Amino acid sequence: MTNPPGFSTPLPSSTASGKHAATTGGASKGGTEVITHTLANGLEIVVIPDRRVPVVTHMVWYRNGSGDDPARKSGIAHFLEHLMFKGTKKHPIGEFSNVVASLGGQENAFTSYDYTAYYQRIAKEHLGTMMGYEADRMTGLVLEDSVVDPERLVVLEERRMRTDTDPAAQLSEAVAAALYTHNPYGTPIIGWQHEIETLDRHDALAYYKRFYTPENAILVVAGDVEAADVIALADSTYGQIPARGERPVRERPQEPPAVATKRVTVADARVEQPYLLRAWVVPSARTQTDNEAYALELLAEILGGGQTSLLYRHLVLDQGVAVGAGAGYHGTMLDASRFDVYAVPGQGVTIEALDEAVGKVITRLIEEGVTPGELERARTRFIAEMIYAQDSQVHMAHIYGSALAIGETIEDVQQWTQRIEAIDAKAIQEAARQFLTRPYTAGYLLPA
Repeated sequence: MTNPPGFSTPLPSSTASGKHAATTGGASKGGTEVITHTLANGLEIVVIPDRRVPVVTHMVWYRNGSGDDPARKSGIAHFLEHLMFKGTKKHPIGEFSNVVASLGGQENAFTSYDYTAYYQRIAKEHLGTMMGYEADRMTGLVLEDSVVDPERLVVLEERRMRTDTDPAAQLSEAVAAALYTHNPYGTPIIGWQHEIETLDRHDALAYYKRFYTPENAILVVAGDVEAADVIALADSTYGQIPARGERPVRERPQEPPAVATKRVTVADARVEQPYLLRAWVVPSARTQTDNEAYALELLAEILGGGQTSLLYRHLVLDQGVAVGAGAGYHGTMLDASRFDVYAVPGQGVTIEALDEAVGKVITRLIEEGVTPGELERARTRFIAEMIYAQDSQVHMAHIYGSALAIGETIEDVQQWTQRIEAIDAKAIQEAARQFLTRPYTAGYLLPA
């Protein structure tokens, strides 16, 4: 699903029976082979063979994200992600990145609400080197004020550039804060400026020692590899890190049921194109009680997935009150997710009038339901996307890593297509009736 500029749906799943050397293998409906293993220290391993080119994607996922930031320390997960590139006792600052570049590889890292991940894409013969460096910084990070303080200024500048100078990003942040009144998804991943300014070396080290442990990590390797070789390399590197005990418990406040519809407005002279955003709190794949998440996936596609969607047809093509419209939903969340609908008004159309028109399209879907053609198009597109994703080594590693990081299983990922196919028109209509009639948060972006 597409989103308007400045907005993103809260973000884009190794199971083993025991902690010691339990290995499983299988293939999804689309034919992807997946092998899992768990080292004695608790590190989970997922291997996704892809032998088309002699390249591997090496990813380490930690089961912590900005949603696990301590009170008054927003942004610490993201800040630590930056600091993880500052060197260890064995390897000084810059060495790891220089080695990756000298070997012709690529590297990066990212922080989400529910996980933090580090990855390299490199020729397969250098996989062991990547594991050695990544395992080293799982425990050997060295932080001094002389390194931490300048990096804090870098993060503050990142926030200024991405959010504080962008009205659309400001509205997105404000909508999330109004939508989630209790759950940490209402706090920006990068953190609030006044709290970022207080983060120091002690905060970073405390967070690092709590979450950066082998039993809290997932190693995903996709590429031209044999599972036995990956496991042996992992055991000789990551496996040498002692376990610290049980995995950290993720205790988060949960969002209470919404009782009031709220409106957030950002008016700024820099706004050239107004637009509307509606957001509802809805179940994720982890919090659903039945199969609501799969129905919501198809609902987002039918309602706002491109130029054949209901919103686009009614608002843009038929009524001419909008020049763009869409919807988005992301089910891979640890806590309750959100369902977004957006529209960009046409010439001379007020945001209020557009908001009313959006509501009528949703009401019509609830009352009339979904046609067989609409359902078939949505299913076909989703299943095709899942099959096409298997052509991307990085994408497959991301799909499995993100799902496992929130507590889903290999089976959850591999059965996703079948579960989508099992959703009928009635289930989609019921999802719209149950969730899109609840109080929501509306965001208006307007020129000053």
